[in-house]
Amino acid sequence: MKYFIIFFSAFLLVACKKEQQGSQNSASVDSSNIVKDSVATDLSSKKIAVETFPFPPEIKECSCYFAKSKADFLAEKYIYADDAGKTAYMKLDGKRIALNLIASSDMEADEVLSKEIENDDYKISVKGKKIKGEEALLFEGTLTIEKPDGTVVNIPIYGECGC
Repeated sequence: MKYFIIFFSAFLLVACKKEQQGSQNSASVDSSNIVKDSVATDLSSKKIAVETFPFPPEIKECSCYFAKSKADFLAEKYIYADDAGKTAYMKLDGKRIALNLIASSDMEADEVLSKEIENDDYKISVKGKKIKGEEALLFEGTLTIEKPDGTVVNIPIYGECGC
């Protein structure tokens, strides 16, 4: 019994020292994490969630459609699609939305593509440079999404336009 009490006391002493060292280190780490977490929470509430979706069935003929990367494009994980004239489709903040195209370039000038899309909640700008052209034109560029509260998200895009 005497050995058990000595062993148990030694165990508690070692455990207390480890806990004190751990609590001192974790206190400084925890306080920095708390600051980071609170900042991340503030930023995440202002972030725009851009999700992938399958090709819209509403688009029947000519169209432009883009993914975040070539790999996503080949896997048909699109983040943007339009019917080359009237309507653009995206999935933003968990909702699939249809937006009216405000302006679109003819792609002849300097092989540059530009599109402006807008509604009450989002202003979207697509800028791309032609990288390959056969039947369909392949583009790489940037998609910029702005909210009225000043939140801006820039996403690299890869995709094609064609009929």
